[in-house]
Amino acid sequence: MTDVISLLTFPDTSKAFTAYRSTVVDVDDRSASHPRKTPRLDADSDSGSASRSRDSAKGKNVDRGGPVRIQVHGFAGGVVGSALNKAYDNLFARLSRSIRALLEKGSDQLSTTYEGVYTACRGVVCVAGRGEGLYEMLKVEIHKCVNRLAEELEKTNKEGVEWIGQFVETCAWFEGQVALLESLLTYLDRAYVLKNPSLPSIHDLAFTRFRERIFSGYFIVDKLQKGISTWVTWERNEGQVHIHRPFLKELVSHLVTHYVYDAIFERHFVEQTQEYFSKESYQMVEVEKAKAKVFLAHCNQRTNEEQGRARDVMSDGTVALVKDAAIRALFEGRLEWMAKEVFTECKGTTDLKKAYALFASVDGLPVLCREFKAYVQRTVQDIVKDASKDDEMVNRLLEFKSFADSTLKEAFVDSSTKQNNQDFAYGLIDAFTKGFKARRNKPAEQIAKHVDRLMRHGQRGVSDAAFEALLDAALALYRFTDDKDVFRTFYHRALAKRLLLERSASDDFEKAMLKKLKEKYDPEFGMGDHMFNDLALSRDIMREYHTRIRHDSSAQKLSVMVLQRSFWPFPKRTKGVDLPSSMQADLDNYTTFYKQKHQGHKLDWDHSLGTATVKARFVAGPKDLTVSLYQAIVLLIFNEETEIAYRHILEETRMDDGELRRTLQSLACANKKVLKKRPVGKDVNDNDVFYFNPEFTDPRAKVHINSIQAKETAEESQRTQSHIEGDRKHYLDAAIVRIMKAKKELSHEQLKNETIDAVKSHFVPEVSVIKQRIDGLVEQEYLRRDEEDRNLYIYVA
Repeated sequence: MTDVISLLTFPDTSKAFTAYRSTVVDVDDRSASHPRKTPRLDADSDSGSASRSRDSAKGKNVDRGGPVRIQVHGFAGGVVGSALNKAYDNLFARLSRSIRALLEKGSDQLSTTYEGVYTACRGVVCVAGRGEGLYEMLKVEIHKCVNRLAEELEKTNKEGVEWIGQFVETCAWFEGQVALLESLLTYLDRAYVLKNPSLPSIHDLAFTRFRERIFSGYFIVDKLQKGISTWVTWERNEGQVHIHRPFLKELVSHLVTHYVYDAIFERHFVEQTQEYFSKESYQMVEVEKAKAKVFLAHCNQRTNEEQGRARDVMSDGTVALVKDAAIRALFEGRLEWMAKEVFTECKGTTDLKKAYALFASVDGLPVLCREFKAYVQRTVQDIVKDASKDDEMVNRLLEFKSFADSTLKEAFVDSSTKQNNQDFAYGLIDAFTKGFKARRNKPAEQIAKHVDRLMRHGQRGVSDAAFEALLDAALALYRFTDDKDVFRTFYHRALAKRLLLERSASDDFEKAMLKKLKEKYDPEFGMGDHMFNDLALSRDIMREYHTRIRHDSSAQKLSVMVLQRSFWPFPKRTKGVDLPSSMQADLDNYTTFYKQKHQGHKLDWDHSLGTATVKARFVAGPKDLTVSLYQAIVLLIFNEETEIAYRHILEETRMDDGELRRTLQSLACANKKVLKKRPVGKDVNDNDVFYFNPEFTDPRAKVHINSIQAKETAEESQRTQSHIEGDRKHYLDAAIVRIMKAKKELSHEQLKNETIDAVKSHFVPEVSVIKQRIDGLVEQEYLRRDEEDRNLYIYVA
């Protein structure tokens, strides 16, 4: 039969007492058979039906479908009440013993099963109504349990990581027991605590007490943090994973569970990381004097180690904090030093990419960008100012520019946008421009000569696209120079030589190059069209001339280029040369023909760029020598004599002294020695004697020894520079007069700025030169100074 406790604690939806309804038994005294139930009575045969009938008769609308409330009088006192109270007391005591046993570490004295604890809690809370007492008892037991755990942790002899292991075990046991209590005392949480919102749940009650007692005390927190420091310091020093690292992973989990991870672990770990790596940085840089490249590699290694350790042990949010703390501690006070040294020591884009990432992580990109700009400017200045290596200037600049571009493209890339950092890109352009200013004119001259070499040598097996890239790389340097007129002048001269000596790789490339220069770089590059027209007209005239002379005439091999002096960058020759009589005769006949065809035109012969093919007989066999006209004149003298003194050659040819020395040097002192001289040496002196070299050999039947013509001599370069300086004065004078004519009057500062702006497409003049030109124009009475304000200039009409 069901006991009273079970009966009274059925849920509201059960039938409770109705399940034990009274039954009417009809007993026949005369029969000895077992009593039997009678059938259901009629509607009004029982008292309940009669009562309902009476209510209906009186007009009462009584709802009999709801719950029936039954009150038992005299139940609390008396024998039954005393028995129940005693039963409740025993139940409460048994439950208290069970809770105490569950909260005592190492205890196995649980007097009942988990189901018995669960049922007892239900009876105490739901039937006996003693939820408050049970809650207070549980609270006391939790306090005692937490105190015992704290004392155990404080009294243990373990230290460091081993102590953390014991702490983790304690946390795991406590959290497990609390979870078990939550399950067994469900009715306390659901039936009592929920009805009292001011009370914390069993979980919150236990964890709050644990947090207050364990994590609020100095001793335990201090041992925790010392253990953390011991563990991570050992791993950093040894470069290995500690055997007890799993303890730390569990510790993090428990600290997160108790909401103290940030305060106890994360904050301490970050501070310890900063302290450790600050000391390590000082030791490496200040004491050991490590190189920037070594220190950079060390920083990368350390940050990767810290990041890996944090990912393995700590929560996700801590990983970035630890990495940031490590790199900032390593770089603290080292940014300027690293930025200055890194570009000197790190020549590969891989190292610079790592440096960029590290500087970006500590907000140091402005420092790195500033030093990158300074490094580029300093390097360009060193290359440009190295006069001993002027011939290598452009190749060195191109090599460095290629390195800088690849660094910009591969290393200085924003991780978010995957685009080049524009600050570094603009800094590179600015640095090259300022670097070029370290030496006036020369960079532009050398760039023009470099393009000349490319155009003379041609593709030589290189594809059109590759050759175009070589030209574009050289012209990219041209953008950095202010001396556009210098480049234009030297390029003009080199182009003229290539065309006249037929040393150009391709006329199509020449025309395409001129078009590119005019459209993309300098609108003044329009001189090429007239030069090509002159050459085409000259070829037409020569074809006509050859048809008018005898087929066996020596003039059939004559080629004359008639050029308009205004379109060609060659000064008029002040001193000529005596040609052999046969050559002079052919030129005289051509002059007569040309003047008959073009009356009023005057021809001035310039033999400096003339060429000839001379047949020579050596011991090894005959050779065709392609030489300059000056070289041919000198060689033909040796048909008459085998040895000739320098002074005699000078008298025979009446050539310019410097030109003759250069010509003899190319024949007797260069690699291809058609002539020899006494005494042997690289320079030509007045007392030298030259003689024919019959032992000359060369594997080719046609030997070219006229490269001297294509090269710009020091004298020619100096003359060109002087010519450029003269043109600049005229440019400035014209610009100043034009400006003053339009403005009528300007202050000195205004006139200076207007003048610079007017000529900057050609060159950027020095302020001192502008002042000289203004003073000159004042003397020439193009301008005058104001009588009251001497700093004000007035245009004189």
